Amino acid sequence: MARCYAEDAEFQDPVFHLRGRREIGGMWAMLCDAVRQKGRDVWALEFSIGAADDLRGSAHWEPRYRFSATGRMVHNIIDAEFEFKDGLIQRHRDHFSFWRWSRQALGPIGLVLGWTPVLAGKVKSQAQANLQRYLASHR
Repeated sequence: MARCYAEDAEFQDPVFHLRGRREIGGMWAMLCDAVRQKGRDVWALEFSIGAADDLRGSAHWEPRYRFSATGRMVHNIIDAEFEFKDGLIQRHRDHFSFWRWSRQALGPIGLVLGWTPVLAGKVKSQAQANLQRYLASHR
């Protein structure tokens, strides 16, 4: 997956804001490893490709998985936008409802606090720390 991104690519969603192929590829590898370790039995993915040309593209995807931190099931609904340069992804933005995701992934805490910047900030910090640990251990 990392090879699909330009060396200086940018990825952004409600949880991650990443720069560079190493960070972006590391995120995908970390998420795939989590599924392999704790959720292979329930992993599913539906997707559709939207419009695309040499410069831009879009996709809709719906992963279903067990969130490794809590063991709770998540069905995320994501709309993705891509910008391409030289045949590679230069910019990738995933849009999804953080509140909807947090209600599923975190349960009652997500239901009550998932719409607040406080919980979003905490989840972002934890995700970034997890990614940095993952990258350090997979050099």
